[in-house]
Amino acid sequence: MVNLSHPFEFVLLGFSSFGELQVMLYGPFLVLYLLAFMGNATIIVTIIADTHLRTPMYFFLGNFSLLEILVTTTTVPRMLSDLLVPYKVISFTRCMLQFYFYFSLGSTSFLILSDMALDRFVAICHPLRYGTLMSWVVCVRLARVAWAAPFLATVPTVLSQAHLSYCHGNIINHFFCDNAPLLQLSCSDTSLMEFWDFLMALAFVLSSFLVTLTSYAYIVTTVLRIPSASGRQKAVPTCGSHLTLVVIGYSSIIFLYVRPGKAHSVEVNKTVALVTSVFTPFLNPFILTLHNETVKAVLRGQIQRVKGLRKAL
Repeated sequence: MVNLSHPFEFVLLGFSSFGELQVMLYGPFLVLYLLAFMGNATIIVTIIADTHLRTPMYFFLGNFSLLEILVTTTTVPRMLSDLLVPYKVISFTRCMLQFYFYFSLGSTSFLILSDMALDRFVAICHPLRYGTLMSWVVCVRLARVAWAAPFLATVPTVLSQAHLSYCHGNIINHFFCDNAPLLQLSCSDTSLMEFWDFLMALAFVLSSFLVTLTSYAYIVTTVLRIPSASGRQKAVPTCGSHLTLVVIGYSSIIFLYVRPGKAHSVEVNKTVALVTSVFTPFLNPFILTLHNETVKAVLRGQIQRVKGLRKAL
């Protein structure tokens, strides 16, 4: 433990408790990361390439897949490299940058999820006004706000984090620069900062969750009023994949971050963060395609085209 008020570097413990066995985690985690990257990249390329998917719903879905790639890239490559070395060091500046991009991108992904919920609400509850209410101008503005607001709001958090006195050492019991373990190293008064973090969580996580919850309450009410069973079956599948993402995403993030900062159990947080960083991005492309007949049909069509080109060659 180094008693420095402003250390030049931090030591990430990561999975050091596994000892030499942590090297064995490298292969499975690398495979999951590459599959998550390729799966989300496939969704983005499919949406861009196929004209049938150039709708507001798939516009937001493409944004979400891009965010999944970016969020995992801020933490997982570093975690993989640390599994192969005994001394896991990250500079103070890189630690603050990782902190900034992880929380900014993560907050953006939840705002995009709420935009997707609004899109489904308008499509099902106000189908005749869908073209007007969810025009491309509106969609682009919603996406701009979702990207810009967290990146601006996280700046005070990072600046405050950078000016804390870290007199309790420079060893972070995590595989990336997370908020709770950084606060535990500080001997400064962090009550104001923790209150700001809580307001950030309310603004981006809980508010977007309430928007999503309210949207689906109206959707369920509207679907139950549809007289024919076939009409209800047509409405539900368009929401299935999104609702699954909402349940997985919000349950883990609310558990991790919508609580006072220093009170967290770091070991529990590390496990949940690992799930959200590695396993959830790996599962999301499957969730988005398995519950979406349109995307599956487009993917099948593209595979058939590739096979046709190979035969022609």
